[in-house]
Amino acid sequence: MQQSGTKNIWQVIMASSAGTLIEWYDFYIFGSLSAIISEKFFPPSNPELAYIATLATFAVGFIVRPFGAIVFGRLGDLVGRKYTFLLTLLIMGGSTFAIGLIPSYHTIGVLAPMLVLILRLLQGLALGGEYGGAATYVAEHSPNDRRGYYTSFIQTTATLGLFVSLGVILITRSVMTTEDFNNYGWRIPFLLSVFLVIMSYYIRKRLQESPLFVQMKKEGKTSANPIKESFGNKENLKLVLIALFGAAMGQGVVWYTGQFYALSFLQKTMNIEFVQSNIIIAIALLLGTPLFIYFGWLSDRIGRKKIMLAGMLVAALAYFPIYKAMDTIGDIKQKTEQTELFKIESTQSKSESGQFVPHTTRVHSYTDGSILRQSEGKLELTVSKKNMAILVFLIFIQVVFVTMVYAPIAAFLVEMFPTRIRYTSMSLPYHIGNGVFGGLLPTISTIMVTNTGNHLAGLIYPIAVAVICFLIGLIYIKDNKGNDL
Repeated sequence: MQQSGTKNIWQVIMASSAGTLIEWYDFYIFGSLSAIISEKFFPPSNPELAYIATLATFAVGFIVRPFGAIVFGRLGDLVGRKYTFLLTLLIMGGSTFAIGLIPSYHTIGVLAPMLVLILRLLQGLALGGEYGGAATYVAEHSPNDRRGYYTSFIQTTATLGLFVSLGVILITRSVMTTEDFNNYGWRIPFLLSVFLVIMSYYIRKRLQESPLFVQMKKEGKTSANPIKESFGNKENLKLVLIALFGAAMGQGVVWYTGQFYALSFLQKTMNIEFVQSNIIIAIALLLGTPLFIYFGWLSDRIGRKKIMLAGMLVAALAYFPIYKAMDTIGDIKQKTEQTELFKIESTQSKSESGQFVPHTTRVHSYTDGSILRQSEGKLELTVSKKNMAILVFLIFIQVVFVTMVYAPIAAFLVEMFPTRIRYTSMSLPYHIGNGVFGGLLPTISTIMVTNTGNHLAGLIYPIAVAVICFLIGLIYIKDNKGNDL
């Protein structure tokens, strides 16, 4: 069956993508500001443990995504795609805005991390229902032979959401001092979300329901129990498991390694200065984003399977040399210091309690152009323009892997399942793959590095998952590109 509504496909894509981008923006602000959040909402007695606790709270939002997929997937298959992702948008936006209002641990104690955790759970539930709805909605408006191309625009929203979150954070940081940003400015990106959500809600409200869903409902063929049909039916459950372990699991770890783990590695392992580390990631994401469209288009011609599995394999082979090269750039033990340029800076800032606090910073300069600043036990390394360009390139390569595994997956998942249970069936494997296997990556990898003392030990997890997923996908995945929905 050729889908109707292709005349207005770009309106459908833009409205769906705008809302999804904003939800990803809301979801990823937390990760982008994890280093600061760990200081604000967790006990200051153990900074390393506080950071791991922040990553764990970040991961909780991913872990509950499969539950959101079941709840909102069922709603989407019963009531409709449009109204379901209107609801998820409001839940996500409200939770993000509320995080920006929570007082710090210094003010309300243990209640602060508890409130953050609750709101993070709501964010995860909302995102669990958002992606499946947007991908299904666009796919059900798309012609068979261009489904990969059109749904790839939805795929750009996750990366663009991260890019926008980094952009808003950098702009906010640039218009105030470092001390003011750390004290209260970090809240602004959370609070701004409310305006983006209102705008997106208005755009989505004007959309029509998916033509395939309308026709199915008119004919009385909607599912009475989407959850039972999706997971109680042996044949459909088999497809769900193949989708998870043969595609979504590997796609999830490649996605988070190439973006979030890369940012965490820059900031916590290499100690790259906050603004510079975010600029490096932002440039790499901006350069790589058009490749989502390219690989989506390519999947319509040569199939989804080849591109996704190739991305997993090449990522698994390349991660160690890439991160080894990154680690070398940040290793001050391998640099020659210009001792004659060493200096000590003294400043003071106002704390949250209103008191002036003195700061002493030791500044070291190196022959390769790097500058290391030491203040109250914190290290901040600013690398030279040449090394910055090298880091952008190394992370851009990882983004290429991301685009290969992620661009075709929406069309791939949509084509695996029948219309009556599509929202539910495709959402669960996607969100387990991304939410559990991918979402736990920063936490698991950080713990592995902390326990072993090896900067590269964290890569063992994503490489192992990607290789296992590649082998399962190679054996069990069948390419259904261009099939009638």
